[in-house]
Amino acid sequence: MTARPQVGVGAGGTDAGPAGGDGPPVDASIAVVGAGGVGGHLGGRLAAAGHDVRFLARGTTLAALRRTGLRVTGDAGDWVAPALRASDDPRDLGPVDYVLLCVKTPHLPPALDALAPLVGPDTAVVTVQNGVEAPEQVAARIGRARVLPGLARVVATPVAPGEVRYHGPPGALGFAEWDGGASDRVTRLRGLLRRAGVDVLEPGDIWAALWAKFLLVVPVGSLGAATGGATVGELRSRPGTRRMLVTGMREIYETGIALGIALPPDAPDTAVALMDRQPADSTTSLQRDILAGRLSEFDAWTGAVVRLAGRAGRPVPLHAMLHELLATRISRSVGQK
Repeated sequence: MTARPQVGVGAGGTDAGPAGGDGPPVDASIAVVGAGGVGGHLGGRLAAAGHDVRFLARGTTLAALRRTGLRVTGDAGDWVAPALRASDDPRDLGPVDYVLLCVKTPHLPPALDALAPLVGPDTAVVTVQNGVEAPEQVAARIGRARVLPGLARVVATPVAPGEVRYHGPPGALGFAEWDGGASDRVTRLRGLLRRAGVDVLEPGDIWAALWAKFLLVVPVGSLGAATGGATVGELRSRPGTRRMLVTGMREIYETGIALGIALPPDAPDTAVALMDRQPADSTTSLQRDILAGRLSEFDAWTGAVVRLAGRAGRPVPLHAMLHELLATRISRSVGQK
């Protein structure tokens, strides 16, 4: 869920790097696959802090990264990471110690095709896609032992090639081993990120954390798209749509429980409370993309709920209806182009 993009530079208005920019020596190599909002923000912070960051990018973004580097602006300050190593050929970049896989879910298949040259015998790949299925999809290609399931809480938007604007706090990244543990490689990456000024989440159960985010954003995004772009403020203030949001959250919660996810009993209530704290004019990337006729994460959000509920043997009538409505809308949008 993101606030609508704001105009202007962040408080401070300087080009100073994030905390730790002059401090630690380079002690890990990190490839960022996808230099959009999340990848640009996280990779830019790590690069500005002096780490060996390599971007897999293409087109005008690649040209900008090579020419002028990456500029990140936001409410907590601005900085520039110049002279970046970037290529559209993964063979120019890898192998590396860590891969931050930051593409959106529709772009995950080609990103997986590009992973092999980046992955060495000890490489760890952090998945930060929205939804709950991406870790399994990546593991199917490179093996579970190389995957660190993760989630990002970063509100960031590309505003120009080589420039990313973030909103609110600097953002956070959470990840763990597949079994939820904190291995040496997890602890090491957490330290690199913290020294680069990135808040690091340490969820006790990474899968419960992924599902907790999932049950918040999917009903808001799906209903926002089905209503033609209603904001979170509009959806939560109307009694009827508020009931639908709560019902959608409970459908996902019950599906997760049936699949063995250890969500706490108050997870739906927590999601409602988080929704109520969002800026009233917030929308989700899902509804913005669908309404603009762009490739969206519909299948990884609404589609995944229906798919996973079928696997769990659980009815999800609200999401089944939203899925059919949105699938029809997307089909008609594609047919009209």
